[in-house]
Amino acid sequence: MLGSGGARGLAHIGVIQELEARGYEIHAISGSSMGALVGGIHALGELQTYTDWVEGLSQTDVIGLLDWSFSGGGLIRGDKLIRKLRDLVGERDIEDLPINYTAVAVDIHRGKEVWMSDGSLFDAIRASIAIPAVFAPHRYRGRTLVDGGLLNPVPVAPTLRTLTDLTIVVDVNGPAPDESAADPDEESDNSGLLRRMLGYVESLGMNGASAAQGMALSEVLMRSLETMQAAITRHHLAVFRPDLVISIPKNTCMVHEFHRATPVIALGREAARERLEHLEENGRPGAPY
Repeated sequence: MLGSGGARGLAHIGVIQELEARGYEIHAISGSSMGALVGGIHALGELQTYTDWVEGLSQTDVIGLLDWSFSGGGLIRGDKLIRKLRDLVGERDIEDLPINYTAVAVDIHRGKEVWMSDGSLFDAIRASIAIPAVFAPHRYRGRTLVDGGLLNPVPVAPTLRTLTDLTIVVDVNGPAPDESAADPDEESDNSGLLRRMLGYVESLGMNGASAAQGMALSEVLMRSLETMQAAITRHHLAVFRPDLVISIPKNTCMVHEFHRATPVIALGREAARERLEHLEENGRPGAPY
């Protein structure tokens, strides 16, 4: 189960790499948001292709993938990104993938979770990554769908349909060991440009008011979603009790910092190695937190 969390979801790549390096076979994947994207591309058999590409992205490249919009329910349409991914790794229907795969989204009108385990892979991914107010909702099969992390940031239940020996959750909204280690209010050279662009786009819808007064709208939204998702995650883990939880700190990077792929992937692999070594040495999973 691969959780939602924007660019922190690149840590899922490192987790998958470490699992495969240790001889584990992945039989089922479910994911919300970035977890749906990484999980779907892995199920397609093209994770290395995607990894090579994303590790080569600069901040300018990331900005170039954003098709800004002033209507349609989000700042970014998302069509340009999905088109690039389709060109990069190809397309296939989910039911034809060699690994059981489910993308989780939310029907915004009905307020219900939607599991997508057949049909177009990239339609499912596009729906699951539609962060409210950031990416425009995705119309698919007569529904208006948004980010699965809204109701299910760590979707355990969809994988229970597949008989496996081990259930692993990767939570990329985990507690930060030192909340002061990454202060989102301090703009680094790497993140400042995109943050300023988001602020500018937001200000156009605010009668010229500066989005820099206090917290920007995007930052308020992201922090609110992360707080909500952390609470839902704790509830889901208590209910479903997976065999192992691999936790990535929420202050690893900002949600939009995809140009930091290499260190985030490395962190995912390191976190997986530590937890799996504990599991293998003790014959049982340790406490997730």
